[in-house]
Amino acid sequence: MRETVFTVEATPIVFGPGAAEEAGYHLRRLGVRRALFVSDRHVHEVGITERVRAAVAELGIETEVFARAHVEPTEESVLEAIAAAREGGFDGFVGAGGGSSIDTAKMAALFATHGGELLDYVNRPIGEGKAPPGPLLPVVAVPTTAGTGSEATAVAVLDLAIGVKTGISHRYLRPRLGIVDPLLTLSLPPAVTASCGLDVVCHAVESYTARPFTSREKTSPDERPPYQGANPVSDIWCRKAIEAGGTYLRRAVADGSDLEARTEMMLAATLAGIGFGNAGVHIPHACSYPVASLRHTWMPSGYPDPCPFVPHGLAVAVTAPAAFRFTEAALPERHREAARLLGGEDLAETFAELMRDVEAPTSLRTLGYDESDVPALVEGALRQQRVLVSSPREAGAADLEQILRQSL
Repeated sequence: MRETVFTVEATPIVFGPGAAEEAGYHLRRLGVRRALFVSDRHVHEVGITERVRAAVAELGIETEVFARAHVEPTEESVLEAIAAAREGGFDGFVGAGGGSSIDTAKMAALFATHGGELLDYVNRPIGEGKAPPGPLLPVVAVPTTAGTGSEATAVAVLDLAIGVKTGISHRYLRPRLGIVDPLLTLSLPPAVTASCGLDVVCHAVESYTARPFTSREKTSPDERPPYQGANPVSDIWCRKAIEAGGTYLRRAVADGSDLEARTEMMLAATLAGIGFGNAGVHIPHACSYPVASLRHTWMPSGYPDPCPFVPHGLAVAVTAPAAFRFTEAALPERHREAARLLGGEDLAETFAELMRDVEAPTSLRTLGYDESDVPALVEGALRQQRVLVSSPREAGAADLEQILRQSL
């Protein structure tokens, strides 16, 4: 019997220029008296963490800062944050930064609330995929990039020491509140803006082209997955986010002080987060995890602490044109509509054109990969079944190999 019911869950959002100044009010409303601020070193050093922290302190809420979240969370950095969360007697958490800081705050809250070991909750087949036994201590997300939409999702991603990028996914990980302030993104360098923005567009397009929720076998409400498939409500969010990406991403990359473009991309990131947080992403995200974790030879520009790694948005986008070419046959009308919203006619080519316009890498070779890496990339993508199941066209090993070779 096929599914007839879908669930829409969304983080309450406080949105607009200056919204971060309201952080203390909302933490107090949630009953938080002592909060751990989770951030990365760069966000802390440029003063963003302290701006939000000062607004919180004015209302008498105690705070401590953990500013050692990695731009791409590693197992080591996550375990360090978990240790700080367990030892500090906190009753609330603030993720202030990009998706990595917010995801780290989610995991810190999970283990501060319920304990356990990291692999207890990591998605199968890598971990045990256990469901948290109950709600978490409050997490308030304050994004400083227009990218992951982590303020609206029930997922936290990390790079395990065994060389696999994976995550923890459960509705209890969705933040209690998102405070989305476009002013916090004005200083982002063009390359970072481009990477984050491409992630936004991929979130929205993948969700809009995901298999419909009615294609799944019917389950009990408790077994309903976070990624349910495309549905009428997620479609609304995703269409708006795709259109905004096609209209404003180039502007935000070209002129970081363009507040209208920054505001629209920040809104698009949150809307896409709500959309894919309920519908799901598929092949580009499945491929992105091994692309980001297998090789660390490419040096991105615009990021603090220069070191070789592949930012998440670029790891997702680099296989997207080939992936959308593969899935188009399953849902041709949706692919054409996504292309139209993005400003073109052919989805794969329109997305590739956007990548070129924002000067993002357009091939795996640019990121340091060659033909010899394809088998390992296929193996890594196949491990990401939680997202591959959302693809409108089933993708096996041979299909993924074709997509990855076309992306070289």
